[in-house]
Amino acid sequence: MSEQHDVRMLRDHFKKALILENPHPSLDRYLTAMGIEVERLDESVTLNEDEVVRILEEGQHDLLFKRSRFEVNERVLKASKHLAAVMLCCIGDDSVDRDACAREGVLVMNDPVSNGRSVVEMVLGEMICLARRIFDADRDGRSHLWTKNSKERYELKGKNLAIIGLGNIGKQVAQVAEAFGMRVFFYDTRELAREVGIALGWTSCATLSEAFRVADVVTVHVGAEDHRGRSNRDMLSYEHLSNFGADREPSSPRIFINAARGFLYNPDDLKRAVEEGHVRRAAVDVFPEEPGSSDDPWSNPYAEFASVVTTPHIGAATEEAQPRIAQHVANTTQLFLEQGLVRDCVFSPGQTIGVETDGACTILTVIHSDQRGTKKAVDDAIFEAGLNNLRSSHRDFPEYGFAYEVAAIDRPLDEKQLRELVAHAQAITGDVRAVRAIRQIPLRSEGCKE
Repeated sequence: MSEQHDVRMLRDHFKKALILENPHPSLDRYLTAMGIEVERLDESVTLNEDEVVRILEEGQHDLLFKRSRFEVNERVLKASKHLAAVMLCCIGDDSVDRDACAREGVLVMNDPVSNGRSVVEMVLGEMICLARRIFDADRDGRSHLWTKNSKERYELKGKNLAIIGLGNIGKQVAQVAEAFGMRVFFYDTRELAREVGIALGWTSCATLSEAFRVADVVTVHVGAEDHRGRSNRDMLSYEHLSNFGADREPSSPRIFINAARGFLYNPDDLKRAVEEGHVRRAAVDVFPEEPGSSDDPWSNPYAEFASVVTTPHIGAATEEAQPRIAQHVANTTQLFLEQGLVRDCVFSPGQTIGVETDGACTILTVIHSDQRGTKKAVDDAIFEAGLNNLRSSHRDFPEYGFAYEVAAIDRPLDEKQLRELVAHAQAITGDVRAVRAIRQIPLRSEGCKE
């Protein structure tokens, strides 16, 4: 088997984890309690690919934990032959080359829930401050100006809020906005999201243009891609922004908020819409180009626009959110470590892939090509070894050309049988990379041999 070296034969128990970008320190304690040795790069160290690759090559880590800045590419993935997963201590997965992960048999998991409340509160706070021109009043006061008036100062009650993206954060924004007496409209291309929004009493917009037309306030809460895997880059245009509040009164607040992704529109389009009065106030927390650290140079595209308030990507940066993220990611890690169970996988958001372990002695996990015959190779290997496949779970990811298989079996496969599994899959598909990663997890079930 000349190509056997391409298969990641992962350790049954993860030994080492590398932590980048300073997630909450409680993460270290959780991992240590699982028996995983933690190596954390000092937050003062400027991360670069060469250094991270060197550390991975020397340490042969099983897991890589990070936030949203450091770019994980094929070279980084190849640095450790034991690397089983990249664990993102954030929602966004833009900084990970998912195609490379699929080819290398490395899973990617994130935390889509823990920072939600922090983002929601910031967005609602910005709505209030922009609607009442509090930022303007503060700036004038520092120039010793007393600008007490009601011009372009609004209550939120009775205003129309259009939410672009009715996911976890979008739904929470809608619920809090309703408590302020706002009417909620939303735009989402997912059928289930539309059904949920309508069931909750909110109005679904058929198009982005409609969402902007009916709105007094627009807030954006979409990911890097839509549910079909298509990029959301430049999903908003000047035409959308220039149509803001077209169906509302001329005195509409026309407030735009983006705490989602910086590349959803061209900053020049937002600036033009502000200059022409289509957007009266805006708050932007994310940018097309963001620095790697506070020491890196950065040019704020809205620096000369007083009516556009900017913040340095701090939507999730609260004292409460960070330990929540650490605990959530640690729990995800423990399920993956002990059962091979995968949740919050960026390849299948909202899905859980795993099996009940009752009565099993071993969990076999295989990441393989989604070509016809690869699943059969796994099933045949178990059958030909004389083992019982008590239950299994299988998920294809056709967009990325791979699948994840989890099987609860009564005994482990030996090394020879694992090699035969790989060879069989290669023979059936004609693909030397038909199998990308294999792991066997011993369980402490009654009747199992120690």
